[in-house]
Amino acid sequence: MTSIRPYREDDRPAMFEICVKTADSGGDATGIFSDDELWGLLFAVPYVERHPDLAWVVESDDDRVIGYIVATDDTDAFEQWFRDEWWPQFAERFPRLEKPQTREAEMIDGAYTRGPGRNQNGGEYPAHLHIDLLPETQGQGLGRQLIQTLFAELQGRGVTGLHLGMDPANLGAAAFYERLGMQHLPTDPGGQSFGVRFGAHPAG
Repeated sequence: MTSIRPYREDDRPAMFEICVKTADSGGDATGIFSDDELWGLLFAVPYVERHPDLAWVVESDDDRVIGYIVATDDTDAFEQWFRDEWWPQFAERFPRLEKPQTREAEMIDGAYTRGPGRNQNGGEYPAHLHIDLLPETQGQGLGRQLIQTLFAELQGRGVTGLHLGMDPANLGAAAFYERLGMQHLPTDPGGQSFGVRFGAHPAG
């Protein structure tokens, strides 16, 4: 029986594994980049480093971590921390190219340009999340449970709204967010964003 529980420090290797196995529009991105850990260092692990209290995992009946949700309750503060404290420790491992021309180089360049105030939805929807589930978790309502768990925690903290960005090629994820009642938000070309405002009750 699968279950959802709070993140623990020893879940970190699984975060890397799940992130890369779901990073290519929901599919396996293993081998796309020269270093598979780049995905996790951008989209999963910094969140559990800064906000372990806003992270939950899906645990299988044989004690494997097979999905997660991570978040921040303050996008601008998180992005400043990412720029000033998190990413500099990987500068030697992932040097910035003057003219990035590959997908990997563009992803690395994006890490160097992150910072507060750069997300157009961060003001009205200050929280944001990343959720990734391995294929074996599908059809069990686990994604919805993870979202509801996070939303309840954010509402309890008085957070007014949440946004997320995603690859528009991931049609299944877009349909999932729409079913949850999330609204389309303005986004940069090539991306897709959804948002929700929190009222008296969690979405779902």
